[in-house]
Formats: sequence, structure tokens, C-alpha cells
Amino acid sequence: MIPDEIPMRRIRSEELLLWVGVAVAFVPALATLARHWASEEYTQHGFLVPLVSIAMAKPRLRRLGPGGRHPRALAGLAASLLVYALGVLTGLATLQGLALVGAITSLVGMRWGGRGVVRLAFPLAFLLFMVPLPEAWVYPVIVELQGWASAAAVAALHVVDVAVARDGNVIRLAGGESLFVAEACSGITSLLSLIPIGVLLARFTQRGWGRRVLLVASVVPAALLGNAIRVIATVFAADAYGAARATSGALHESAGLLTSAFAVLLVLGFGALLARRAAREPSGPASA
Repeated sequence: MIPDEIPMRRIRSEELLLWVGVAVAFVPALATLARHWASEEYTQHGFLVPLVSIAMAKPRLRRLGPGGRHPRALAGLAASLLVYALGVLTGLATLQGLALVGAITSLVGMRWGGRGVVRLAFPLAFLLFMVPLPEAWVYPVIVELQGWASAAAVAALHVVDVAVARDGNVIRLAGGESLFVAEACSGITSLLSLIPIGVLLARFTQRGWGRRVLLVASVVPAALLGNAIRVIATVFAADAYGAARATSGALHESAGLLTSAFAVLLVLGFGALLARRAAREPSGPASA
């Protein structure tokens, strides 16, 4: 038995060294990602994504059992390191984040092969939510959301006979004051933070791809509606307390938290309706 144990110990030693080496190599990437997560409100959920992914992966890892040696995954690791080098040279956090997810996936493949990657596919894919989107993609969406929030709020206020006027992203009040729908009020934070929540709810509360896609898609109208309500509430607060007070301090911050919570409740409610409808649907013909 001793001659057979020596190669196994050597394999495990080499594997451990590889894991440690990759971890050390990606420390700068983790620092870059952490800076991006902390720099914008709409990326702050990145701090929680790895924790959620680890929590989902733990019970699946126990069921995988002992692994082997699958050197084919080295190609994926090499590709990830190339993407990482490109991300460092260009300073793009998106490439560095994608390289990190690719490296972790490759290491899983080296340890447990294809069955390990398949078993851990959802936790590994969920890690993509920690990767910051390129600013060139996000800013056009923010601009569109700002315009939509302004237009929707003004239209709703006109329905209830509130005298306001819209000039682009500026809402002019009857008293002469103005409110600017800034990036923070565009709804991008609620939208990008709600999508991972919607994916989790769809995965663990719904059966069938159709219902899962519907639940994730419901995040968009929920976030937009919640943000429109926030803008409308800010207009009423500005009428009552003045624009400066309504757009700063605890009053404004609490409005943002409440509307985000409202959007989450909308998604939860829609998910409950889908699950209830699925429970009422007749099942297939019983087998003998």
C-alpha cells in the first residue's frame, strides 16, 4: 500500500500548491473588485455574492465525494490567467472578475471533473453577479432609467392634479423649486441588486423554466415601479418640507430603502402567486 500512497500524496500536494498559487495571484483582482463594489451603490451587492455562492456550494461539495485528477481543466485555467493578464493591463475590473470566476471553475474541474462543474454549476454561475458591468454598458441604462422615472412620476402626479412640469430630468414644482432626478434616483441600484435576488428565488421556489424566467423578469417592473414611487414621494416631501430637505438627510435615505424593500416585496408576492398557481395545476396522469 505504501508505494500507492506516495503518488496520491504527491498529487494532493501539487493540487494544494496550485490552489494556493492561484489564490495568491488573484489577490490584486479581489482588491480591484472590492474597490468597485464600494465605489457605487449599484455594485455593493458584490460583497454578498461570494458568501451566498459559498453557502450554496457547501452541501453540494459534501455530496461530490473524493476527487481525482483532471488535467484537461488546465486549459481553462490558462485561458482564465490570460484574461486576467489582459484585465490587469487594461485596468478593466470586468475582465479581472470574469477571469476569477473562470479560474475557480477550472480548479473545480481539475478536482472533480465535469461532474463537479455540473453539480456546482449554479453556485459558480451565481458568482458572475459579483463581476462589475462595464461602465459603457451601465451609463446608457442609467440615462434611460432617469428619463423614464421623470416621465412616469410627472404623468402620475398629473393624474392626481399635482401641478408639476418636466424639463428633461428636472421636475419643476408649483412653488418655483426644482428637483433633479439624479443617477441615485434612476432605479439602477434597485434593478441590479434585485436581479440576483430574483434568480435565487426563481431557482429555489419555482419549478419549470417558464416560471423561473417570469419571476426573474418581474424584477424589472418591480424596480421601476418602486423607483417611480420614490420620485413621487420626493415631490410630495419637497412640497411639504422644501426641496433641499426632501433630497438630503435621513428623509431621503429612508425613502430609498423603503422603495427598495417595496420592490423586493413585489417580487416575493409575484413568486408566491406563481408557486400557488403551480400547486393548483393538475399533475400529469398517475402511473400504475
